[in-house]
Amino acid sequence: MEFRHIPIMLNEVIANLDIKPNGIYVDATVGGAGHSREIAKRLSKEGTLICFDKDQKAIEVSKQRLSGFECKVIFVNCDFCEIKSFLKEQNIEHVDGILADLGVSSYQIDEAERGFSYMHDARLDMRMDRTQKLSAWEIVNKYSEKDLLRILYDYGEESFAKSIVKNIISSRENSPINTTQELVKIVEKSLPKAVLHKGGSVAKKTFQALRIEVNGELDSLKSGLGDMISLLSKGGRICIITFHSLEDRIVKNCFAEHSTNCICPKELPICVCGHKADLRLITKKPVLPSDEEIKINSRSASSKLRVAEKIV
Repeated sequence: MEFRHIPIMLNEVIANLDIKPNGIYVDATVGGAGHSREIAKRLSKEGTLICFDKDQKAIEVSKQRLSGFECKVIFVNCDFCEIKSFLKEQNIEHVDGILADLGVSSYQIDEAERGFSYMHDARLDMRMDRTQKLSAWEIVNKYSEKDLLRILYDYGEESFAKSIVKNIISSRENSPINTTQELVKIVEKSLPKAVLHKGGSVAKKTFQALRIEVNGELDSLKSGLGDMISLLSKGGRICIITFHSLEDRIVKNCFAEHSTNCICPKELPICVCGHKADLRLITKKPVLPSDEEIKINSRSASSKLRVAEKIV
């Protein structure tokens, strides 16, 4: 299968990165290199593009698609939460721009054997890094009831988590839950008929929750965001694309804190924290995809782009 991933809000991202031809830029989630190709086109031979991805297949594909550009391109097969330690090893103290297009790629969803999709039948997997041990199978079949509830509530915001988990526990006592469609049937069995008749897959929230847990997505985002901001040079831009409220809330709150001089509790009469803003919000409200883009790529519908600039 071709590694196909349509870059979300491509024009908006490139415009907001404000690319300097001789700058250093990071694509923290290179995927199919859709955004990176446009960044590389704008860099001179003095420029550098550093591409991170947990998925080895994405690294292999992006190496092919980014060959032939005159800028220096570095590929890193690891989670972007390791960005600071990697750049330190490369003696790179600051960069001029960072992009992170979060979530799962279209290729990962469409490649049935990866087990990301509730639309295809495959072994429960969902690993972006296929060398790691933890998969959706281990979570569904081995996690405790308490941990399954936590995942579905916290990462899926699933209202029917108790019923779903109860039926998962009951089902796996008889035999392991091996495939995506087995899990979909359990979820469907757990929901009221009125919800089932609303249309769309009722397993979406459960699959999102499992994927986030498997890949440690929110933990990586929380730890990686601060490092990304600290690595930006003065005037450098950071662009983050999110696809659900959990991600967007983390980015929004992080940008808000970094763009505020005082973060003391409001009841204190004077500032005692000494906190100084190091970011300026470029987008006070998130940029949304156009109606035209959504028509072309329906998977862009839930995306939001937030941009900030380093001011110190």
